[in-house]
Amino acid sequence: MTNVDSKKIKLDSLHERHSGLTPSLSGSFFEAASVCLSRHHSSPVQIEITRDGGATNRALEFQRPDDRMLNAWANAIDATENGAYGMSLAAVEVEEQMVAIRRAETLTGADWYIAPIGTKPVDLEDSFRLEVSGVDAGDRTVVEARLREKIAQTRRGASNLPAIASVVGFKGKAIAMQRVSNAK
Repeated sequence: MTNVDSKKIKLDSLHERHSGLTPSLSGSFFEAASVCLSRHHSSPVQIEITRDGGATNRALEFQRPDDRMLNAWANAIDATENGAYGMSLAAVEVEEQMVAIRRAETLTGADWYIAPIGTKPVDLEDSFRLEVSGVDAGDRTVVEARLREKIAQTRRGASNLPAIASVVGFKGKAIAMQRVSNAK
């Protein structure tokens, strides 16, 4: 079941709400996502976020890239990866009320540590791991297949923290998220 929610995905200025991001990194994620989205769409778009067996459509505005931005993000793999980071962090903020607090270490099975909005975690005990991936082209079938891969990756990670796997489909205007238990 899909419902429409008035909350928007706020992709710009993530650093103002996510203590684990700097202004420069936040700006890079916004630029990369704008480049990836502009390959297939014009702003604004409706993004379908699926999680917990349901779906919500949320509005998202992005910047129209100029030639300089397109040249800076000409590597499609880097643009897709960084754009997916921004989109996923913005989505967990609105859907899970969590924000990035720190980049995850190698082999944790995740990219970021996230925690509930408003918490000041001294350590990571109340945090979740966030594993992120992006696909430029393809439909929801491709996004769902990648999500299954990311779920398996988080389970193999060297961490006992719970996780959320998230996959962004830029052409399909979709974000698929799933909480992941440590059960193998």
